[in-house]
Amino acid sequence: MLALLLSLSAALCYGIGDFVGGTLSKRTSPWAIVVVAQSTGALAVLALALVMGGAPESADYLWAVGAGVCNGIGTAFLYRGLSSGRMGVVAPISGVGAAALPVLVGVLAGERPGTLVWLGILAALPGIWLVSREPGGSGGSPATGFVDGVLAGVGFGGLFACLGQIPDDAGFLPLALNQVVATLAVIVVATAVGVPWLPRDPAAALGTISGLLGAGATLSFLLATQTGFLTVAAVITSLYPAVTVVLAAAVLREAVHRGQAFGLIFCLAAVALVASG
Repeated sequence: MLALLLSLSAALCYGIGDFVGGTLSKRTSPWAIVVVAQSTGALAVLALALVMGGAPESADYLWAVGAGVCNGIGTAFLYRGLSSGRMGVVAPISGVGAAALPVLVGVLAGERPGTLVWLGILAALPGIWLVSREPGGSGGSPATGFVDGVLAGVGFGGLFACLGQIPDDAGFLPLALNQVVATLAVIVVATAVGVPWLPRDPAAALGTISGLLGAGATLSFLLATQTGFLTVAAVITSLYPAVTVVLAAAVLREAVHRGQAFGLIFCLAAVALVASG
């Protein structure tokens, strides 16, 4: 139950962070916001790591570097797809990929959740797809949107899978390294594709809010994998788009279309089944 609560906390923080980041992206460069957010998250986790201590080994740092690279790649291709008007293709593919890849890794590592938990996982996948799916969003090439979505999903799934290999006695220094590497990876990709990432607009400073929420989410996810199954933590955490949709409806009065409503039902069913299992 503790792992479930930590995973739900991660989903809540990721969902709120995406809502804040998405709102800010309408005012300034989303890449600048991501750089500010990742940098803030790195500093916050580093401060926590220095206070809490830990005994990380070389392998833990290697997993952290892998998580950071995956994190940066996932973020970069997600934003490339969204900024090109392909949200309806990129978001659902990336969301399902982020959940499915760690499940595969967990099963290969020997995790065997119960029947009800498996039913919850099976309910979560269409829930993530439906709640992330936006009507329209047809700008750009659908094929390119598919590629962006797959790469983003592999990136975020790799992030979850790599973090799931870091033991609890390692402390939080590897998590801080993950944030630093992710920041550098985003800057490299942004520079390569020729988009502005320097936070020149004062509005980008508000990305610190997303950064602190993202750091809290990643920390909660890491603790969830250390107290329970990676398969469960990854799937429940990947339900975060449902939080963003609910916030957009409640705060911005955005309409929830029929597919998203069904997605929310699947997400609630997934949480209930996992909790029962």
